[in-house]
Amino acid sequence: MSIPAPDVESADPTQDGPTVTIDAGRVRGVWRDASAAFLGIPFAEPPVGPLRFEAPVPIAAWDGVRDATKLGPTPQRKQLAEITLIPEPSIPGDSTLNVNVYTPAPGKPETALPVLVYIHGGGYTAGSPASPWYDGRSFNRDGVVTVSLSYRLGFDGFGYIDGAPSNRGVRDWLLALDWVQRNIAAFGGDPARVTIAGQSAGGGAVLTLLGMPAAQHLFHSAWSLSGAVGDVTEARAKTFAETLARLAGVGATRDGFASLPETRILELQDAASNPDNLDPMAGVAAMLENGLPWGPMIDGELLTQPTFDSLRSGVGGDKPLVLGATDDEFTMATDAAKNKLRFVPASLALGKLLTDKGRRKAYLAANKAQHRKGTAAVLGRFMTDSMFRAPLVRVAEARGSHPTWVYRFSWASPKFGWAVHCLDVPFWFDCLDSEKVDLIAGDNPPQSLATELHGAAVSLVVEGTPGWRAWSDAPGATRVFGGGGSAPEVLPDGLAEVRALV
Repeated sequence: MSIPAPDVESADPTQDGPTVTIDAGRVRGVWRDASAAFLGIPFAEPPVGPLRFEAPVPIAAWDGVRDATKLGPTPQRKQLAEITLIPEPSIPGDSTLNVNVYTPAPGKPETALPVLVYIHGGGYTAGSPASPWYDGRSFNRDGVVTVSLSYRLGFDGFGYIDGAPSNRGVRDWLLALDWVQRNIAAFGGDPARVTIAGQSAGGGAVLTLLGMPAAQHLFHSAWSLSGAVGDVTEARAKTFAETLARLAGVGATRDGFASLPETRILELQDAASNPDNLDPMAGVAAMLENGLPWGPMIDGELLTQPTFDSLRSGVGGDKPLVLGATDDEFTMATDAAKNKLRFVPASLALGKLLTDKGRRKAYLAANKAQHRKGTAAVLGRFMTDSMFRAPLVRVAEARGSHPTWVYRFSWASPKFGWAVHCLDVPFWFDCLDSEKVDLIAGDNPPQSLATELHGAAVSLVVEGTPGWRAWSDAPGATRVFGGGGSAPEVLPDGLAEVRALV
């Protein structure tokens, strides 16, 4: 497959968009009130043809001025509509490894503004940086240059392929962050003040990078929203790859996988990760026990040990970290079965997911308020705690005295009745007027809550602290956003409910 030529135009004096010079050439963006957007700037060559399963190759230089007024192609070809409520469009095209830069000071390196780099979620198999929610307009208003990036997804990004570089999606993160180090000054940003942030799989990416020795020079602080860490073992990744190859009728080799079009791999990806056709509850139990099927792999090279072990050893300890989760990430999923479950004792239903009787009893005792809401509510909270809230406690404890802040997002969506997965994102970006926010947050989401959460994010990026008492100073200290009180609330042990699972 041939690699298409870049979309480059000659410099045109009639064009009034801002133009900056980066290491590969000149790019022209678009003004939007008091800030500018530079969209779809490639940081790597298109990962197609012979480059499909390679480590990312830095983009070659171009002549003239490259148009950066439209979002670039995205690696996403399959959306997780049943999991994410964030509008994340798929944009066709081959040049899928690109960044979007939003800045109030294009072409002014002397401003040296702090920088936020955002990594989207989507279970490491879907998601897109093209979401209107990830627009950096509000961060620009507050003096922060903002970057969103793309990376290869699913098997192409994270699948095990004998003879191909491992963790190709992780290598995409690293090259994109290296691009920021080399080029962000041209957009008015300070490469010495870069904060990385992400939600769900993107939050997991943040924690992976925080615990990765090879990434330490690329950023200076981190915020993980509902982080889902990958840490797939090499043996498990090999099993998935062999299963996928068998289902496709090809050899489990680089040539075998390269013979499959991306659409065919997408068709088989889910089946390869659930070859036994487990029923939904058994599938949930398997995921809770083993983790996500696709994602960063412990390969002994980039990732030499599991993230929790790496953090416990002190890697990333010099970097301020904020992490948190919503109170009921996936309770909306179990709500669909609440009528069927209303006569099923919570202990019996939970027994299929938490087989240790002592831990199950302790967990139910610590979650009496949730228990009173019914068995479906208990199961939803348990899924949330297993996948998100207990791991964030483990991260905070692994970090010890290194600067770490923990929070809960507790405001319940009037659409779902719970503080669900993705609900916090438009508050964090302070974009409540953006497309489709009403579908998850209702018609009148509280701006005061967005002001608080977004303000804390800006404070971390600018000041190195979100503004409440650190867990690392007082273990258990947890800021509650949207808890219903009239004043900011910091609980002394705000995640005591998950202790039985830690």
